[in-house]
Amino acid sequence: MAGGRGSRLKRGEKPMVTILGRRLIEYVALALEESSVERIYIATTENVPLTREWALDWNLSVLDTPGMGFVPDMIYAVKAAEVADPIMIVMADLPLINSDLIDTIIEVYEGRPEPALSTHTPLDLHRRLGRRPDSLFNYRDQLIVPSGINVLVGREIEREQEDYHLIMERIELAVNVNVAEDLRLCERILQGDFI
Repeated sequence: MAGGRGSRLKRGEKPMVTILGRRLIEYVALALEESSVERIYIATTENVPLTREWALDWNLSVLDTPGMGFVPDMIYAVKAAEVADPIMIVMADLPLINSDLIDTIIEVYEGRPEPALSTHTPLDLHRRLGRRPDSLFNYRDQLIVPSGINVLVGREIEREQEDYHLIMERIELAVNVNVAEDLRLCERILQGDFI
């Protein structure tokens, strides 16, 4: 999903923002390309023409969505892609993810009976990173933060799907880029300067 305005970051199209010479969306696309994921679709809106152009240059399948918000655009994209089987939805602002993490999430999903899976990190991890998350859930007496990677059954995309809450204490899932501080934190982590 790469169609949001990214207005809090104040640097233009968020997927096109660079960290250490590489675009945010490029980090995500490379992680997916190196994983067991079979095909990558980039869901865009009219808000991100440069992102769309970049994806086409990378020979990725682009799905133009109406820009009505995350959930309506996600539904639109999955239907446009005509994916009936499970599909992984990944936000374009997770530059720390890697192929091993993607494959681990897929492996967990394949071993679960639930039709869907959502990934989360514990709130304590965000506190240790000095981050204040945008949203928070109390799940079985544990405070967790959604991480922006989910698996859903494509043919059921318009229905609520029972999901397994995969809670992982992984920095790669905890740091999505919304504001300038997130960008600096990602840069420090990628450079190995974060303890």
